[in-house]
Amino acid sequence: MQQNGSSGSNGSDGCGGRERQALSFSPLPAATTRVRRFIQDRQRTLPLPKVMVVFSAAGDADKPSDAMSSSEPTEEGDGGRKPPASPSPKHRAPSKPLRSSLNTQEQQEFPEVISLNVGGTYFTTRLSTLRRYEDTMLAAMFSGRHYIPRDAEGRYFIDRDGAFFGDILNFLREGELPHQDRVRAVHREAQYYAIGPLLDSLEDIQPLTGEKVRQAFLDLLPYYKDNLERIVEIAKLRAMQKKARFAKLKVCVYKEEMPITPYERPLFNSLRFERSDSEAKLFEHHCEVDVTFGPWEAVADVYDLLHCIVSDLAERGISAEHQCIGVCDKHLINHYYCKRPIYEFKITWW
Repeated sequence: MQQNGSSGSNGSDGCGGRERQALSFSPLPAATTRVRRFIQDRQRTLPLPKVMVVFSAAGDADKPSDAMSSSEPTEEGDGGRKPPASPSPKHRAPSKPLRSSLNTQEQQEFPEVISLNVGGTYFTTRLSTLRRYEDTMLAAMFSGRHYIPRDAEGRYFIDRDGAFFGDILNFLREGELPHQDRVRAVHREAQYYAIGPLLDSLEDIQPLTGEKVRQAFLDLLPYYKDNLERIVEIAKLRAMQKKARFAKLKVCVYKEEMPITPYERPLFNSLRFERSDSEAKLFEHHCEVDVTFGPWEAVADVYDLLHCIVSDLAERGISAEHQCIGVCDKHLINHYYCKRPIYEFKITWW
């Protein structure tokens, strides 16, 4: 009986011990909760530490928000952690540093020695050579503000004929000018790259100096280029109509504005004399030719203009010959006749 009683008391003590053990652990969650609430209250009152966010790449923009959301305190009791809230505006990355970093990334840096591919021709030069003159296209291209493509070998590519780029580099290096037979071509390249000092130097040597003088004379004839185009068009049309290798056309080239007669020449040293408007209309006349050049006031004469016409046609690959076939015998008034020289031009196409 006592054993039973003792055993019963032991059993009750065992049960009571388990109950007391459960009761001894029951206050722990409450204490833990109070501690967490105390920490939360302290975090609300104390200022949060400043966090520096660094954007390493465009695709990592969401990583800082995750880091900041993980630092936010969470509450239990809902069965899990709350989803991270979007960062407040003061925690977001500022826009100005981001733009400046992008500008820094876009700013292209160049090595001191530059390898170039100019239309398939390779060159090697120093960066300072390309930047020798500030107001040039080359200086702007290699300033770092513009993107320059590269070929398969990593050379910077310029989509331009490289046949005369070496002359450009020689001038940028030590001011060397090209040979006379390359002056015109290098002048065109200097215009493309906008190298003003080279353009000025080339225009002071032949053949560009002579071209400036010639152009000053041709500026006295405002329709010179239009008349050249008319010669080409008429000659091409006639050759195609006749299925011929060449075509002929008449061209009038005269220097003096007033008609020339044997009676006027000994009386006037200069044929530019005053006439009334009514008399001037009597002398208005268009010769029966295809194209007319003149008049002009300069020392250069008719043969100088004929030379210009043939030279400019040859520059376009057109072969032209001319010969004088007479004068215009149109009677105007009294003893005045036209007497302007007429030239026959022969344009050969092949």
